[in-house]
Amino acid sequence: MIRLTLAEIERILGGRLVLPADAAARGLDADTTVGGQVETDSRLVGAGSIFFALPGEVTDGHRFAAGAVDAGAALIVTERELELGTPQIVVANGVLALADLAREVVARVRAHGRLKVVGITGSNGKTTTKNLLRAVLSAQGPTVAPPGSFNNHVGAPVSMLRVDDDSEFLIVEMGAAGVGEIARLVGIVTPDVSVVLKVGLAHAGEFGGIEQTQRAKSEIVTELPATAAAVLNADDPRVIAMREVTAARVITFGLGGAEVRAEDVELRPSGTAFTYVADDERTPVILRILGEHHVYNALAALTVARELGVPRAAAIAAIEQVPRAERWRMELLEPGDGVTVINDAYNASPDSTAAALKTLAQLAAAEGRRSIAVLGEMAELGEYADEEHDRIGRLAVRLDIRQLVVVGQSARHIHNAAGLEGSWDGESILVDDADAAYDVLRGLLRSGDVVLVKSSKSAGLRFLGDRLGGVEEVSA
Repeated sequence: MIRLTLAEIERILGGRLVLPADAAARGLDADTTVGGQVETDSRLVGAGSIFFALPGEVTDGHRFAAGAVDAGAALIVTERELELGTPQIVVANGVLALADLAREVVARVRAHGRLKVVGITGSNGKTTTKNLLRAVLSAQGPTVAPPGSFNNHVGAPVSMLRVDDDSEFLIVEMGAAGVGEIARLVGIVTPDVSVVLKVGLAHAGEFGGIEQTQRAKSEIVTELPATAAAVLNADDPRVIAMREVTAARVITFGLGGAEVRAEDVELRPSGTAFTYVADDERTPVILRILGEHHVYNALAALTVARELGVPRAAAIAAIEQVPRAERWRMELLEPGDGVTVINDAYNASPDSTAAALKTLAQLAAAEGRRSIAVLGEMAELGEYADEEHDRIGRLAVRLDIRQLVVVGQSARHIHNAAGLEGSWDGESILVDDADAAYDVLRGLLRSGDVVLVKSSKSAGLRFLGDRLGGVEEVSA
């Protein structure tokens, strides 16, 4: 973060500065400057950090403020005055104060005229697109992008606060569990370029339906000025419809008649190849990331790069070097026994699960190998849960997936639907948990098999994928 005095932060947050009793002896006063990383997790605090003690659903950050001080925090932002030996600013609402600080810091850095902000949203693909774009922009200048999936009302401002006076690019993932949340993030920092990847049923249970999801995702473009750019997926009707609600210049990407498009898409064991077409030029691209659906994420990243003036060759070279989408996202594992494991069990929506199954079917068919899908629950679907799990089970049969292992009673509709769709005899097995699935699979697997492990994070199958893929160190 840029350096600010305690008095400046007090004013920005609308709070009350409290100095420790021995402040004068330690040379601390309102003009003392701080500029360390902003953290909401005390375990990440280091020397000079600013710790926001936020109340949460599971625990209360105020309980960890003393630990943050011990770890070297230079300032604590708190909703109630604490007995601490370091400066603190008491605010009415810590989450709103965090947003206020991010808004001011980004505005000050932007005032230098160099910083460009890219916002990314979509039901699927945000993190992969962010990672690809970070690779592209980091080669051009100092770039800030969120670690992992820092995309909510707390994580996004924390990632914004990583900017400093040298930053040239800021990439912000904008996720939401309801209408109005992306609008609040846009209210902190209006992007120069906004990307909408897809509107699907991910988190539909929280949004209250696909129409509400579309409305929520559109918030990333509705408030853009005419000087900004809206990068929209032309192949998703709900996304391309957003061109009617934005004043920004619209740039489309997709596999069809988009301004920026991919042709000749080819799935390979080592990744995904396609021809990038834009500005009457055709350029081959070979992604190391597996899956045709990731072509859309690559196109989105290349479209933003094009908008920001990154040379085509440099942008393509950068995305071709990205080894994987993210840990546990279409991660290709080769345990050495002739089995290939695709571990894609960090997130799962109906769209991403269907795309992963199609990738499995294509890869296995191209090499004459047996396809095995290990599927768990797709969470947060609400009233759509039974119907969508049913649809995935039927799709697995229609794609000729040769063996299905369904894990957990919450995913049983996948198993039931697969049995109703095809005249199978043991091709679909329902087990209670990941350990039972591992035992079944160790008896089933043989050299040459291609195994997809897919579920929402809550199902825990990513660790099963690691075990099957020979990953020795399993970490959350």
